[in-house]
Amino acid sequence: MTKAPDLLYSEEEEALRAAVRDLLADHCDAPGVIARTESDAPHDLAAWKALADGMGLAGLLVPEAQGGQGATHREVAVVLEELGRAVAPVPYLTSAVVATEALLACGDEELLGKLASGRTIGALAVGLHLAPGAAFTAVRVEEGALYGELSGVADATAADVLLVPAEDGGLYAVSVADTDAVTVTPQIAFDLTRPLATVTLTGAPGRRIGDAGPAVRRALRAGAGLLASEQLGLADWLLTETVRYLKERKQFNRPVGGFQALKHRLAQLWLEVVNLRAAARGAADALATGEDADLTVAVAQAYAAGVAVHTAEEALQLHAGIGMTWEHPIHLYLKRAKSDAIAYGTAGAHRSAVAELVDLQAP
Repeated sequence: MTKAPDLLYSEEEEALRAAVRDLLADHCDAPGVIARTESDAPHDLAAWKALADGMGLAGLLVPEAQGGQGATHREVAVVLEELGRAVAPVPYLTSAVVATEALLACGDEELLGKLASGRTIGALAVGLHLAPGAAFTAVRVEEGALYGELSGVADATAADVLLVPAEDGGLYAVSVADTDAVTVTPQIAFDLTRPLATVTLTGAPGRRIGDAGPAVRRALRAGAGLLASEQLGLADWLLTETVRYLKERKQFNRPVGGFQALKHRLAQLWLEVVNLRAAARGAADALATGEDADLTVAVAQAYAAGVAVHTAEEALQLHAGIGMTWEHPIHLYLKRAKSDAIAYGTAGAHRSAVAELVDLQAP
């Protein structure tokens, strides 16, 4: 009999949440994040260093014997909830989750230790839009050198090492700093807090670390499952902030939040966020235990994108004129929610995956 998933937070997880939230309050305030999106350095590497090096969070998924913390996806999910609440411009999901999972599949202890320390940032060189199991672009290998172009790679501009799938079926580690044969060109992205880039390889030296197929699939599955926790953090902040604003905003000498029509809209959002919390926690627990992980991740992502986007759109409308200003951070959350809606597979792709996994035939 399959054990029921544990959706509650442990005391340790709540303590981790409090520590991460305090750190982000110091490093990722809204005006600072907005200012970074207007600069040529969108990543907050000081915040990354505090999270990864100072708190050791980059190595949560890495076993202690390999230099990590030996934690599970449940603890990582808590971190991502808080990063979502702050729309933190740090490469945590791409390096500490996706790239790390690929390395765990390959068993490369040297790179795992470097990523776990946080002093090296990794990025899996596949498009951010790819769902688990989707076909991915691979580059050519000629006499040990890599040639090709890969687009839509998230956080590649911050990466020190790229994990590149090749046509020979291998996954290659390419050091960005050690060669002039790697060009990382920023792309125009809707979400400026998670920049995308095109990676061009012109004879880049690479070290084969394992088989690309299972490593990429494992990495994208973990990325999709834990992205739901980031989307939960986004939605939870938006709902909390909107309720606070409507309690303070007055019209006809009454708090706007007291109007029945708005109460109904807020109640609907609350129900959606509560359901999203259950789906996100279920995905994190399934990844940690390995039980029904494919199905649980697909269910979470089939639901999460719609809730995050709906909550962001409602928050923008309910904040009225102030929500439309560049100075208010809601636009950061709306853009992240919209970008997350196509990251690691669209909701439609995940619904199709659910149907296939439970053998539900189309009419």
